[in-house]
Amino acid sequence: MSEQIKPHGGVLINRINKIDASGMHSISITEDLANDVENIADGIFSPLEGFLGQQDFESVVSKGRLANGLAWTIPIVLDVDESTANKMKEEGDVLLKNHQGLGVAVLHVEEIFAFDKEKTANGVYGTNDTSHPGVAKTMSMKDFLVGGKIDYIQRPEESEIRKNRLTPLQTRESFSQAGWKTICAFQTRNPPHVAHEMLQKTSITTRDGVFVNPIIGKKKSGDFVDEVIIKCYETMIQNYYPENRCKLGTLHTEMKYAGPKEAIHHAIMRQNYGCTHIIIGRDHAGVGKFYDPFAAQKIFDDYPELEIQPVFFPAFFYCKKCLTYTNPKACPHGDDAKEQISGTALREMIQNGQAPSEFILRPEVAKVILDYSHPFVD
Repeated sequence: MSEQIKPHGGVLINRINKIDASGMHSISITEDLANDVENIADGIFSPLEGFLGQQDFESVVSKGRLANGLAWTIPIVLDVDESTANKMKEEGDVLLKNHQGLGVAVLHVEEIFAFDKEKTANGVYGTNDTSHPGVAKTMSMKDFLVGGKIDYIQRPEESEIRKNRLTPLQTRESFSQAGWKTICAFQTRNPPHVAHEMLQKTSITTRDGVFVNPIIGKKKSGDFVDEVIIKCYETMIQNYYPENRCKLGTLHTEMKYAGPKEAIHHAIMRQNYGCTHIIIGRDHAGVGKFYDPFAAQKIFDDYPELEIQPVFFPAFFYCKKCLTYTNPKACPHGDDAKEQISGTALREMIQNGQAPSEFILRPEVAKVILDYSHPFVD
């Protein structure tokens, strides 16, 4: 295996350990939190080995770094109420059960602490406005956080939604077998527009391959459902990518909509997967008008030590005068020449059973979406 980019922090974490959890006190966690426990175990969140303790948590919120100074911008935490916190103090080790009642991991409780929700929201999202979905979630959290390492003991059953889930060990092996030394990651929470496809292909004209890594997990109302996103990318890759140039793998975690802070988090995870570059587009991980459209690109100036390199792109579109997919840097024409559509307008077209222009969505991709009776999150 050729030398690959190092994981964030230098070591790929592995917290998969078969330990006996019989008779252990248990608590239930959400599906998204169960996914993040698995992400910790597989090293997707390297260097984390569990949920953040107080010192690391407060440092992440205030500085965008762990207490030791290592870049980390999104708190990975377990929140509990007071009665559960008191019980966990007594027990020490706690079995974490997923939404199906399966015991997936053991949490070794190291500390339990209260936290300031408004300070947390402002530190991570840059606002306390509860119309921001991340802020709303923070304000609804329980009052105590539990820090401690985890041991992952049992994965959930394989399913259609998990069939493309890959661990960093798997992606690194896959990239090596493909002969890829330079890999560009593409983060998405939507089906592929043709402009996204062109952006991806532009990024690999000087690199070996692209790792398309859609987020699978809880999203806001109006976003596409996970099944549609996966099927659309499978269809696009099958019909429009040359062999051995694109790899699809799903990342199972919840969208935070944290704009620039989440852009750094996305980059770190893709470095752990073995990617050397990541595409950071306009308003990456943004929501509404909470962030400057290029804030997610500018923040990388504050994290020059990251080994993964950001690739910055403006918005791509098809220009009817240039007769190509282009961007504002290269195209002098006005909006009347551009084939582009807002998310709201696209949603309305799909709900009315209409396929958008082939310059917006590939016909095969549009068909996948239109074949679903409920392609959007309620």
